[in-house]
Amino acid sequence: MLDFNLILSVIAGISVLLILVIYTKIQAFIALLIASILVGVLAGMPPMEIIDTMQEGMGNTLGFVAVVVGLGAMFGAILEQSGGAEALANYLLKIFGEKKASWALMLTGFFVGIPVFFDVAFIILVPLVYALQRKTGKSLLLYAMPLLAGLAITHSFIPPTPGPVAVADILNADLGWVILFGAIAGIPSAIISGPIFANFISKKIKLKAPEHTKLQFEATNFPSVWLILGIIGIPILLILGNTVINSPLVSQNLFSLSTKELLKMIGHPFSALIIANLIAWYFLGIKRGYSKEKLLEISTKSMSAAGIIILLTGAGGVFKQMLVNTGSGEMLAKYFSEQGVSILLFSFLAAGLTRILQGSATVAMITAAGLTAPLLSPDFSEIQKAMIVISIAAGSSMLSHVNDSGFWLVSKYLGMTEKETFRSWTLLTTILSFTGFATIFILSLFL
Repeated sequence: MLDFNLILSVIAGISVLLILVIYTKIQAFIALLIASILVGVLAGMPPMEIIDTMQEGMGNTLGFVAVVVGLGAMFGAILEQSGGAEALANYLLKIFGEKKASWALMLTGFFVGIPVFFDVAFIILVPLVYALQRKTGKSLLLYAMPLLAGLAITHSFIPPTPGPVAVADILNADLGWVILFGAIAGIPSAIISGPIFANFISKKIKLKAPEHTKLQFEATNFPSVWLILGIIGIPILLILGNTVINSPLVSQNLFSLSTKELLKMIGHPFSALIIANLIAWYFLGIKRGYSKEKLLEISTKSMSAAGIIILLTGAGGVFKQMLVNTGSGEMLAKYFSEQGVSILLFSFLAAGLTRILQGSATVAMITAAGLTAPLLSPDFSEIQKAMIVISIAAGSSMLSHVNDSGFWLVSKYLGMTEKETFRSWTLLTTILSFTGFATIFILSLFL
């Protein structure tokens, strides 16, 4: 039975959130807090219980997310400053050759997008796209679209990037499974929205690279590509290893209890990212001539970018907790269960609608996670929860347009009109979104 007072509180909360973000341009952090308070007030929650719920939601979320996002930001900053992204791109271009350069750029975006934020990684790598266009004379989109597809996939689908980390925490999903299913859904999504779509759209839109652009680093300054791949792979392998060891795939008697606990600690995202940071700090920093003062400056600056994401994620946790504590989440759970609506589909559509209306993929992911979390019963397996995380990630990626900063970033750097950006970048994100969801939906039928 639906409680229309609770339904009204949820609708009003989401509506106010979107109005504040879209029309009044209030920062999403405070907009989420205001929306959360409104839900509590309209649901009839006592005033101080509203405050306690906000504190509970913020504290529960940030206890995990703040550490992971902070460590991830420092890790990405050192990789960026060392020239590691360019080293990886150059190596893949050499292996694949010019004819398959679009595939090389897709893989570059896929790997570099794991530790480096989307916009930073794109700005670092776009000179390579320019250089290839000048060399071949083909449309800029033949090389830019695959790079963007790879970056967009890992930005939304694969931890330790902030979006999937936040959603996994809100849904209490295991990060190892999220990484695994993010990669499984991400690979076909990147291929279809990347090289395949690029081959089509580059014939429709002919673009040339702007003049007078050069790479930030000289080739002689690049670190070893194997070192870069190794450092990026360390936290991912440790987290995945922890998941596998503690899954039914591995015999419970293979390791002693104390050994298992030690491996569990090492494979925890906190430990994995600390280890990766220390290795990057030494091999990409100290060993390559960076002073300790310079490394401190790089790490400190990275915290400013991480700060807003951490606060925004915490506010999303507040919104989720308000839905849980008011009982609106439980009510919706029972209703959708009775109607036979797939939670996977609901989470995808909730994220997609929020993304289209307000632009930010991160806000869309956190909002959809807050709406979906109360629908999960204790019977849901880790695999099912991980699939829902990726479903939300897919929904939050769709239809990037004028209210998304990424739309203007791509438009500006590739020299496109708004119409050309809609025909290329917006369509890319939509293809990526539906391919990712379709992959997860098909998998859910068998797992």
